Amino acid sequence: MTAELVRGQNHPLPDTRLEIRVSAGHPVVACATCSDAQGAVHDEWIAHPGAPTLPGLEVPRRATEAPRFTVDLAAVPEAVHQVNVLLALPEGPGGPAHFGATAAPFVAVTGRDDAELASFTITGLDSETALVAVELYRRQGAWKVRAVGQGYAGGLAQLLADQGLATALERAADIQGSAGTLRTPRAEPAQLRTSAADGAYIRPDLPRPDQTTAPGPDATLPDGISSPGQQPGSTGPQQTPTPDAPPAPGGPIDYSHPRRQSVAPPPPPPAAPPAQPGQPAPPVAGDATGWSMEERLYNQIWGMFEDLARAVAAYRSAVDFAETRMDKELDQALSDPRSRIGGAGDAAREAARAKCEQLTDQARQALDRDLAQLTAESAVVEPALPPAFARWDNPVWHAYRVPMEVPMAVRLGDLQLPESPELRIPLLVRLPLERGLWVDSGRAGSEAAMALDDAQLRRLAMDSAVAHAARLLAVYPPGDFSVHVIDPAGAAAASLAPLVESGALAGPPAAGAQGVSATLAKLTQRVDLVTMAVRGGAADALPPDLDTGEQLLIVNDFPHGFDDRAVNQLRYLADEGPAVGVHLMMVADREDASAYGPVLDPLWRSLLRLTPVPDDHLADPWVRHAWTYEPLTVPAGSAVLRQVLDQMVAARRNWRR
Repeated sequence: MTAELVRGQNHPLPDTRLEIRVSAGHPVVACATCSDAQGAVHDEWIAHPGAPTLPGLEVPRRATEAPRFTVDLAAVPEAVHQVNVLLALPEGPGGPAHFGATAAPFVAVTGRDDAELASFTITGLDSETALVAVELYRRQGAWKVRAVGQGYAGGLAQLLADQGLATALERAADIQGSAGTLRTPRAEPAQLRTSAADGAYIRPDLPRPDQTTAPGPDATLPDGISSPGQQPGSTGPQQTPTPDAPPAPGGPIDYSHPRRQSVAPPPPPPAAPPAQPGQPAPPVAGDATGWSMEERLYNQIWGMFEDLARAVAAYRSAVDFAETRMDKELDQALSDPRSRIGGAGDAAREAARAKCEQLTDQARQALDRDLAQLTAESAVVEPALPPAFARWDNPVWHAYRVPMEVPMAVRLGDLQLPESPELRIPLLVRLPLERGLWVDSGRAGSEAAMALDDAQLRRLAMDSAVAHAARLLAVYPPGDFSVHVIDPAGAAAASLAPLVESGALAGPPAAGAQGVSATLAKLTQRVDLVTMAVRGGAADALPPDLDTGEQLLIVNDFPHGFDDRAVNQLRYLADEGPAVGVHLMMVADREDASAYGPVLDPLWRSLLRLTPVPDDHLADPWVRHAWTYEPLTVPAGSAVLRQVLDQMVAARRNWRR
């Protein structure tokens, strides 16, 4: 049975000998690129009409209306982890100016005995002149095909530059020059059929046709979801052009990590054990590229996030298509007055509903298959996580030891979607924090919040803030992270007890207007001094008693106890503090500060909003998902939080920090 794919959807490939058939209705230049585990495309890994063969891959030798790619995955080198199938319009007069002026290209992947395995109709194209049609990629020892359909208005040069090729302009010109035009008979109607669903998904790791940049590893989604540039189903982050490679016009910004080594490739990820025939390979923790196990797990978690996002996007798109098709068929059946009554009308309505249910069931089966694979992967990844990435109920906390270096990220909660509420993806935020945090103690409209009274919500919000602060203290080396607290009315004494009694705070919680003013003045002065020293290149001129470690200020019950000057200082810390190591964590209800009007809007927007109860407020702009955020809670009756704090404070004293 043929799998009719939508953008972003993937499908396993049971055969290694494949033929990829394209029906475009007009001549196109067909070529392919291969990339390694890091997503890098080498200059010699391009198959095009002038050099049509690579190991395990052959492309047409001329531009044609119905190009065919021959692929032998068993013969593809081990270093190749992805094969990209590219289409481009020939340059010169006489042909269409862009794909939007032509019929939608149709791609079919066939296996042995000419059996069609998957198909994809590339709709929604406009001004693009080159595109990535589909990609074949390795996933845990097996090969899959993914429908991409990503177009580029800048042509083949922009496409190759986006894949990290330094000589994109020259190679694009060579490819166009080597492609002639060969007219072939028009494809059969079956080859030009429309896909069962047209997905509205656009790849988050590639730019849209009307954009010139793509989000990188730390691109911030609304309300603070940070997404790395890793493709779901791949084994590592998407490669971007190197700093010394001139980007093509309209190409993406280089988001590569400034401290990442580049002199040698990273060590290979753990190998999955051999799979049973016909079964996917079992998941392995750390099955992603990276320079350390921590980085591999980080990349793997974000790969799971994007896999779940795409799987659900494909399912929702297919369901929407099925319902739209049913409505259209019902309208057609009822448009004739003679068929509105009697057996013919009833039969048409039943047929339309049956087809809708069939398409929905097929989409759900594909989603359940992907969810089962992700659930199995989550089951092996969670126990392998380090403390910074782990839940509080993970046994790794019972073997906690103070770290000697700062981790690359910290876990602030879990993310889930309504199609699979039991599958939770860790929400990881890079360190050091680039923006402050806001634990919302107000009623956000979620069912969990509406079931609690105001006092319970405020208590849960402060408990959540204390848990976040304790985690940050635990994952930093002793003395490299300090926590200050402003509690003007002393209302959070019970929640702050673990931090106060263990001695983890830099000082007693500040109370009253005088305490608020003194704490803000001290931290504001620190931001001023460090900022001037950094800008002037005079770090040696800082006072010897100045604590240069990271600082976190927890503010409870805002705006109680704050005058206009204190509010301005708080806004200054939120804007300028993160760049010099001073971070803000607000525990507040925005309605309490409504008297300030729009003056505080920039403050709230600058903070990553978290909630003390599950709430679907985190938005994904790429696939239009509303992700439900669930905070990390300490198990009832557990002493793990206090044990970790005591261990951290003891290490700080031993090191005299």
